[in-house]
Amino acid sequence: MSGGEKSRSSLQEPRFDYAGWQPAELDLSDSELPHVIEIYDFPQGFGTADLLRVFCSYQKKGFDIKWVDDTHALGIFSSPIAARDALSSRHVMVKTRPLAQGTRAARAKARACADFLQPAKERPETSAALARRLVIGALGVRSNQSRAEREAERKKLQEARERRRLENKQREDIWEGRD
Repeated sequence: MSGGEKSRSSLQEPRFDYAGWQPAELDLSDSELPHVIEIYDFPQGFGTADLLRVFCSYQKKGFDIKWVDDTHALGIFSSPIAARDALSSRHVMVKTRPLAQGTRAARAKARACADFLQPAKERPETSAALARRLVIGALGVRSNQSRAEREAERKKLQEARERRRLENKQREDIWEGRD
């Protein structure tokens, strides 16, 4: 710098403010986990058994609980319809709301456990016929089951297959709009 020149120093404003950066919160809208609701505002002394008693009408269809903290839990239903039904019913000791309207902790728990929050499904009907056949074949012994018992078991399995096929056809017809 020589005599007559003034030094020019200027501050350039940053384009982005990284100091206030926070990760974007995932939007858990009703479309992402519609079968999950938040259960809240219940006494701290409540346990899993108490919440299961409150929602006992949904247990046969498939219902599970995932705890968030002492007064918040996630209710996992077998379908969005069952979850909507639970939201519309009023309970004396607990309150419910959709997960999208839930607390930050509940949404974070749902995000962290998303793989485990799949709709609860009933266990399919089982039969010991396959296991019996495998064991008998491996041991090389004869079955002590009578012909009538084998036929009854075979008939029961056939009825279950037919019932499953009919349910799938009805589900497909509903989606296609057929009567």
